[in-house]
Amino acid sequence: MAEERFRKEETLEMRQRLIGQSCRLFYSEDPVKIVKARGQYMFDENGKRYLDCISNVQHVGHCHPAITKAATAQMDLLNANSRFLHDNIVLYADRLAATLPKKLSVFYFVNSGSEANDLALRLAEQYTRHEDVVVLDHAYHGHLKSLIDISPYKFRKLAGQKEWVHVAPLPDTYRGIYREEHPNPGQAYADTVKHLIEEINKKGRKIAAFFAESLPSVGGQIILPQGYFSKVAEHVRSAGGVFVADEVQTGFGRTGTHFWAFQLQGEDFCPDIVTMGKPMGNGHPLACVATTVEIAGAFTANGVEYFNTFGGTPVSCAIGLAVLDVIEKEDLRGNAIRVGAHLKDLLKKLQQRHEIIGDVRGVGLFVGLELVIDRRTKTPATKTAALVVKRLKEEDRICVSTDGPWESVLKFKPPMCFSMEDAELVVRCIDRILTDMEAKNLKLENEDI
Repeated sequence: MAEERFRKEETLEMRQRLIGQSCRLFYSEDPVKIVKARGQYMFDENGKRYLDCISNVQHVGHCHPAITKAATAQMDLLNANSRFLHDNIVLYADRLAATLPKKLSVFYFVNSGSEANDLALRLAEQYTRHEDVVVLDHAYHGHLKSLIDISPYKFRKLAGQKEWVHVAPLPDTYRGIYREEHPNPGQAYADTVKHLIEEINKKGRKIAAFFAESLPSVGGQIILPQGYFSKVAEHVRSAGGVFVADEVQTGFGRTGTHFWAFQLQGEDFCPDIVTMGKPMGNGHPLACVATTVEIAGAFTANGVEYFNTFGGTPVSCAIGLAVLDVIEKEDLRGNAIRVGAHLKDLLKKLQQRHEIIGDVRGVGLFVGLELVIDRRTKTPATKTAALVVKRLKEEDRICVSTDGPWESVLKFKPPMCFSMEDAELVVRCIDRILTDMEAKNLKLENEDI
């Protein structure tokens, strides 16, 4: 174990003094100090091991030796501004193009998902010459000012909704306006976007883009109904807008069956712009926008050069290529299918034993467990979810977090090397905690949530 500079208490005191307090820690009451990690496991300053169900950034596993080797070898040779000609950027773009529909063939490399989404907004506005954007309720697209403006998850707590931003209902078939029993929820939710666009046009405004996460994550690990994206794309394009798929949380094979989550909507569906980030660099800041020749051409035609000092450097692209190699060589998509299905199946069995589990949903290693006080009214069990997370960390050294509008969904987006045994351990521990809470008749929730 590497020698520590400071005791945990000293590190915490310095952080509270030196780092902005809005930069919150996981488990802020008693943070975990992590000094080392490998695969899906993290180790604290005392050498205690934690199972990581949170870090979808470390996509192929913490400190993967193949990634470290590729990064250090390239760093030892060259790391220069991407305005110099170099093979890595074109090799990497070519490899990414092979995973996407043919029409998405032009790439812009940036440093973060936020930068990617901001650039996607610029591309859409330049191409369409329109300004307005349609987003899904509870969406989060990044921390830049432009993205706070199109993220209901954030702007509702801040300055509020801009006149050029329009919010469509989240296509949540568990607790949304159209549910599982609806004969065609995909069509019904797409119609809400159609009606919204009609209202926008009546005001004399025109939409530049429809912006959506391919699987809404902050919204509560939502699996979108079939046919939704295709129908929405028809409405958006007929109104002169473009369709942007945000794959920052879900790309690079997390769903298992497909490389990109938007592909779950059918082979005939293709967005006009795709943004990607978090998993690309396995923890290295690397992100990207993929788009069509036509949209890229309109962006070039404005006569203003686009450059990104650190986007697409030789080191970044060497790391990106290594991540793609590991996904293939270690069959991490296959692992996501097998382990994700096992995890979901075990959680479904748990649901039969615990009334508080309202819904289990997910695909691959993107899984949500929604806790409710009452299955009929679906009242969110926010405090119980928080207590389960706290006890998993304290009693079992398992790191899980919550999401959803009421923070009542336990979310699982672990590194893709997550194993069958890991899934079984997590479910066993959740079962024990819920059983204990039920035995003690522990009722935390207020009815007024």
